[in-house]
Amino acid sequence: MAARLFNKGSVACLLVLLLLVVDQIIKIEVKTNMFLHESVRVTDWFYIYFIENEGMAYGMTFINKLVLTLFRIIAVTVIGVYLFRQVRKGARWGYVVCLSMLLAGAGGNIIDCLCYGQVFSPSTNFTLAHFVPWGEGYAPVFYGKVVDMFYFPIIDTYLPDWLPIWGGEHFIFFSPIFNFADSCISVSVVALLLFFRRELGEISFSSQKEEKSDENGGEKEGIEVENVTNEETNNQE
Repeated sequence: MAARLFNKGSVACLLVLLLLVVDQIIKIEVKTNMFLHESVRVTDWFYIYFIENEGMAYGMTFINKLVLTLFRIIAVTVIGVYLFRQVRKGARWGYVVCLSMLLAGAGGNIIDCLCYGQVFSPSTNFTLAHFVPWGEGYAPVFYGKVVDMFYFPIIDTYLPDWLPIWGGEHFIFFSPIFNFADSCISVSVVALLLFFRRELGEISFSSQKEEKSDENGGEKEGIEVENVTNEETNNQE
């Protein structure tokens, strides 16, 4: 049991660390070598397109920046504690890997929010960002911008003129621009929903099940004690 716990715990830690390093290497390379909104064509359906956003994954924004950063920190803490408990519990390898990917993805974007505003000069359309002494960057702690770069305009066309309302408008299928951390989150969530629904279903009811198990155990113990008492009384008679 100890060996299994050590192995799963080590793999989880190493995987989280590896994914964080890969995510940060990509972001730093893009941020220090590309102008803001600069695009590099890889294929017709894949571009490296440098943008920065203050919102959630895939550039979504509907929460205050400070609130969002604090929420991310709380979420990462909860995921980390849950992952630790699942490793101790002996959860399936795939479940541990998915949780590790989810933790690394969320953690990667937190690093941007906490540190990038402190250690980088601003990225603009005409100047490249560079490292600066801590605290002399473009934004306070918690207000750093998340670096995104992967753009997959799989279908880039114009809608036919005969189409009502939207006829003739420019249409791009899958227009969000995202980063490696976003990919880790998306892949892990899809895998969890497809292959680990049983484990997900137990998250909300685990405490209830434990309480129910304790209650059943207590009732069973009480019945056994009562039976022993009755037997002793019968023997005395």
